[in-house]
Amino acid sequence: MSFLVTGPILLPLLAAAASIGLGRWRNVQRLIGVLTLSAVTAMSIVLLARVDTDGITAVDAGRWAAPVGITFVADRLAAIMLLIAAAMLLAVLVYAIGQPGAEDHHVAFHPLYLILAAGVSAAFLTGDLFNLFVAFEVMLMASYVLITLGGRADQVRSGMTYVVISLIASTLFLVSLAFVYAATGTVNMADLSGKIAELPDGVRSALAVLLIVVFGIKAAIFPLFFWLPDSYPTAPTPVTAVFAGLLTKVGVYALMRTQTLLFPSDTRPGTLLLVVAGLTMTVGVLGAITQDDIKRILSFHIVSQIGYMIMGLGLFDLAGLAAATLYIVHHIVVKTTLFLVAGLVEHRAHTSQLAKLTGLARLEPVLAVLFLLPALSLAGIPPFSGFVAKLALVEAGLDAGQYVIVAVSLAVSLLTLFSMTKIWANAFWGSAPEPEETPARVGGGRTLLMAGSTTILVVLSLVITVAAGPLYRLAERAAVDLVDPAGYIRAVLGS
Repeated sequence: MSFLVTGPILLPLLAAAASIGLGRWRNVQRLIGVLTLSAVTAMSIVLLARVDTDGITAVDAGRWAAPVGITFVADRLAAIMLLIAAAMLLAVLVYAIGQPGAEDHHVAFHPLYLILAAGVSAAFLTGDLFNLFVAFEVMLMASYVLITLGGRADQVRSGMTYVVISLIASTLFLVSLAFVYAATGTVNMADLSGKIAELPDGVRSALAVLLIVVFGIKAAIFPLFFWLPDSYPTAPTPVTAVFAGLLTKVGVYALMRTQTLLFPSDTRPGTLLLVVAGLTMTVGVLGAITQDDIKRILSFHIVSQIGYMIMGLGLFDLAGLAAATLYIVHHIVVKTTLFLVAGLVEHRAHTSQLAKLTGLARLEPVLAVLFLLPALSLAGIPPFSGFVAKLALVEAGLDAGQYVIVAVSLAVSLLTLFSMTKIWANAFWGSAPEPEETPARVGGGRTLLMAGSTTILVVLSLVITVAAGPLYRLAERAAVDLVDPAGYIRAVLGS
């Protein structure tokens, strides 16, 4: 059981080392990456089943017991996030192998991608704040290179913005760790749960807000989101898809973990988070409406949709946290899919600017379907997964009496639908271009990898819709662990 917890971190790191040594043989690198992420996905499935059946599992590295040693903890939320992350990383890697130029000319792509996967796994499984900082830095070191692969001037310029903001966030995180350790003498999250409760109310509130700022930058919440819409669209499509689908959700996960585990209910800044959630939703969707490029529209929607997850967290009850968990799962799949579709559009038409696109539904009907289904889901149209997740959030908000944020979430859903129809009307609808303007049809086995992995993710989003009942009940059980962290604390510290 212990290897199921540590394996998703160790395997990608070992595979990255092997991939560096075998850099001359690109097909071997590809095989290592696919096999490693397939193994991590399989391990994540088994881990989730074990945790859901047997309860929270903690592993002490080097047999140094918590709170002194390094502890890795798998509860239902961590296992859910680990599984969906591993599945997305695998699907996007297959897409990258099929896309010309994505990893063909960069010997470091596969090692960096595997290091990124290890950092994501470590962020979900770590049991103390310092190693959460280390996990973020592992992710960021890999992402700094991945986001600028290709070396175009716009990539480097946007990548520098991403690097600078990430370094600022990391510095704030380190300062926050110093404050937490100075106040409590520990950074183990289970240990902090009891020690922070003994601090004065003002100190607890200050630490809670400070961690919201730190993880809010990484999650791209209002007003800390400004770096994202410029940084993501210029990166290679597989990199953008992974960043859009996963990296901001690691920040959301960190917010959910720290705010529910470390701080007593009487000092949790629920009202602040609900205000931030409403502003994040609104500003993100308004930014999306004003854009004329598919990738930039989708990038602003990352910001907008983060607001829904923060809404569920801000309710700080069982229904809200369960709805937020379900929404994260839905959004990771749908947003990753939409960016892969945007890459297929760019591959087909050599542009993602709406002014230069028309009639793709006539030229590529399958591509149109691959866009339409996740787009409707993102907008929350029934019966797709986005509708189920938003319905759960709306019901949780109504039950909690938070009518304003519910109204904002419904209005933003309508604006999201409008922005999706904007893409559909300009890029997919309309008459096909003249024969001399029509780009050559893309063919070949590698292109099938791109379309195949995208299709699998579209099917996965439909599976989430069909299995919404069992998935929501699993999310409820995960929310129980968050609402009552006693089981988490016992698993780490013992009775």
